[in-house]
Amino acid sequence: MSEVTATDLYEVTMALSYLREDMRAPATFSLFVRDLPPGRGFLVAAGLEPALDRLSRFRVGRSDVEEFAEALGRPVEELEPLHGLSFEGRVRAVPEGRLVFAGEPLLEVTAPLPQAQLVETYLLSLLCHQTAVASKAARCVLAAAGRPLVDFSLRRTHGPEAGMQAARLCALVGFAGTSNVAAAHRYGIPAAGTMAHSYIEAFDSEEQAFRAFARAHPGPVTLLVDTYDTDRGVATAARVLKDLGPGPGCGIRLDSGDLGALARRARAALDGAGLGDVRIVASGGLDEHGIDRLVREGAPIDVLAVGTKVGTAADAPYLDAAYKLVEYDGRPVMKLSSAKVTAPGPKQVFRGPGLRDVIGLADEEPPGDAEALLRTVMRDGLRTGPPDTPAAARARFEADIAALPEEAGSIGHPVPPRPAVSMRLAALTAVVRHRIEARMREGDGR
Repeated sequence: MSEVTATDLYEVTMALSYLREDMRAPATFSLFVRDLPPGRGFLVAAGLEPALDRLSRFRVGRSDVEEFAEALGRPVEELEPLHGLSFEGRVRAVPEGRLVFAGEPLLEVTAPLPQAQLVETYLLSLLCHQTAVASKAARCVLAAAGRPLVDFSLRRTHGPEAGMQAARLCALVGFAGTSNVAAAHRYGIPAAGTMAHSYIEAFDSEEQAFRAFARAHPGPVTLLVDTYDTDRGVATAARVLKDLGPGPGCGIRLDSGDLGALARRARAALDGAGLGDVRIVASGGLDEHGIDRLVREGAPIDVLAVGTKVGTAADAPYLDAAYKLVEYDGRPVMKLSSAKVTAPGPKQVFRGPGLRDVIGLADEEPPGDAEALLRTVMRDGLRTGPPDTPAAARARFEADIAALPEEAGSIGHPVPPRPAVSMRLAALTAVVRHRIEARMREGDGR
């Protein structure tokens, strides 16, 4: 499957029509989230780096034209105007790791209209999924209150590529490691993992399993203790670890049951055996809500592993996002549909202290001590600089999360900030609305 043909059919029909009508003037599209999902006080901008990679290599080839023609049931010759089309536009975007709020553009594309139209589906797919997962993972970081987190999501994500994305995004917001070997290699993330219950079941006893595992892995080992009876499993693990003389980094893992109560009993047993340095790792259906509960209860858990609910952003698996035309050939445009009104013109987000944001026009000067969030990251279809680094994205995330109002970072009942609108944007919106409504009235009069 070509990246070019991984698109909605109507993108192709619109682009073809634009070309036939010679509508090739510059168009600006804005990608934004209308409203935050329930239970979210913020979003983490993510997905920009892979999006820029794909834009930089976007080109409609011969085989793409043939696939388009087949999908439309039309002769290949009729789709020939699309052949050779590549992305030659400009992209302004919020860098990965920044916190964003409802109505703020994550990205704006300015390119000849057919080009800007054809890349819509890919951009929405990339940015929406990754922003949703990064935001869920960020809430786990807040809930963990400094405890290390590990990504265990690969086996439950919506396909292997989604699992790769999840591992990268978790690292971006501060996770300490991933179970995903391919992601660990590709992104330089520490790999982490223990054993499955099936491994224990394959041996005649837990003790045999623990000793065999330790022989195969002479470095720090983490033993899964809840296959049969957790308290007995902890006692067996303590005996094996004491015999082996564990080095730093060894641990036990709890994966089911009342993790808080089990962790307290396990900590007492390990300390009683002189194994105060052995860590307790907890996993099993955790997300920010479960983590928050364990932390507030004071559960003696050293490392938290999260998988299904984070890798799939289970409680908010999609974003109410849109990619809307805001200017064509120098003319600001907007949509007036009920509940889906858009604001006209290319935009900028100006961020003041405490994440107080103002959405304004792209050519406005930042008010006071505010900074402009959207940066030009692509010009004439080429990146304006080297690819961003995970370390830089993580630093931006840490700075923004430290400035986030407490109510927006609440795990139970977050209250998201509402960006203000600049006077110039409000005035332009009123003018464009009036122009459209006047034109509609004139049409009704005819």
